[in-house]
Amino acid sequence: MVARQFAQAGSAQRLLVRDAARAPDLENAASVVCTYSDTEAACRALEGAKVLFMVSAAETEDRVEQHYAFVDAAAAAGVEHLVYTSFYGAAPDATFTLARDHYATEERIRASGMDYTFLRDNFYLDFLPRLAGEDGVIRGPAGDGAFSGVAREDIARCALAVLRDPAIQKGKTYNLTGPEELTLSRAAEVLTERTGRTVRYQQETVDEAYASRASYGAPQWQLDAWVSTYLAMASGEMAGVSLDVHGLTGQDPISLAEFLTRPVL
Repeated sequence: MVARQFAQAGSAQRLLVRDAARAPDLENAASVVCTYSDTEAACRALEGAKVLFMVSAAETEDRVEQHYAFVDAAAAAGVEHLVYTSFYGAAPDATFTLARDHYATEERIRASGMDYTFLRDNFYLDFLPRLAGEDGVIRGPAGDGAFSGVAREDIARCALAVLRDPAIQKGKTYNLTGPEELTLSRAAEVLTERTGRTVRYQQETVDEAYASRASYGAPQWQLDAWVSTYLAMASGEMAGVSLDVHGLTGQDPISLAEFLTRPVL
């Protein structure tokens, strides 16, 4: 989304991709193949770049190590300003285990000597419909805890705003949320109203949550990440509405109801 918007604005960009065949065909957008963990290739790919937009890597057990390698490569290549997609409430003791990974990455960036801007995204509205199983039930130990889900479309617009004028964004951290706090029960109601599919939320205990996901054969770190997502909601760590999306883009963030009726970008 960010790359397409950059191209539409007439800005030149360099796209770092893992697979050249999947790189978007955009005007003034050269593609360079590298991975986060290949420091040598990343240094070559970043040579001459002054501003870098770093999207957090796919969830893996060694994601922090991948991030560290890439941040170090960016600093060695002479990047001056790094814009990073982090997570809402990133902290060393966050309930959501992957939010701890994001905090560790932020700390590595802070220590690198580069200028930085952090975009701390709340739970993606885009992912919410996929929480319901084939039976239309969202299961998890979230209780009545709230989250302030944000559409990736809004995150992309915020990233574009930062990248087009990075000088005034140095050292800033933005909390990117939607316009409302939602419980999973309320989210299920909206999904039912807007999609025509009957969706409901069913509270689980922590033990039940682990047991219901055991059949996926996922490693322990992944199970911990899945279950702790709901526990972070229950603890209130994903609640709170920020004005940062409007402040960066001049537009109100997209609500869940609105998101479910928008065309897919």
